[in-house]
Amino acid sequence: MLIKHKKRIFLLMPALFFLVVCIFLFKGLFKDPHRLVSTRIGKTVPEFTLPDLFQPSKLHHSSIFKGQKMLLNVWATWCATCYAEHNFLNKMANSDIYIVGMSYKDDRTKAIRWLKDLKNPYKITLFDKDGMVGMDLGVYGAPETFFIDSKGVIRYRQVGDISPQIWREKLSEIYKKME
Repeated sequence: MLIKHKKRIFLLMPALFFLVVCIFLFKGLFKDPHRLVSTRIGKTVPEFTLPDLFQPSKLHHSSIFKGQKMLLNVWATWCATCYAEHNFLNKMANSDIYIVGMSYKDDRTKAIRWLKDLKNPYKITLFDKDGMVGMDLGVYGAPETFFIDSKGVIRYRQVGDISPQIWREKLSEIYKKME
């Protein structure tokens, strides 16, 4: 009798495993892939010191994120999506939106050439060669954009590009509401 129960349980294991996988995949259908939970929302930008992309001897500190609301755009030349969003970032910068750029795990020469060829929308361009500041921010990849208020507090995180449609339908209201 005990052997029959073990045999039944053994035969049911693949069905149970299949059921668990189906539930997991079904739940994933309803999640927004651009919405990643960030432990930094509601907290100040972590302390850091990074060199300027164009002037390596000039160091920037996390204090640059205080005094006015702004966006921190994490980008890289190896990122095709960053290339796609770059033109819109230039338009945003021309409409008086203060944007700080952070070249993430990139080659300095390529990043400088990129901004010279495509125009530079950033008021300040940080160079995070090894990605450590990005890691402190919880960056998964590029592009990611952080909405930072005038006190240096991260209010929102956009994973993926910012397109005119995403800005119009969702992000512009978040930006307007920040102090």
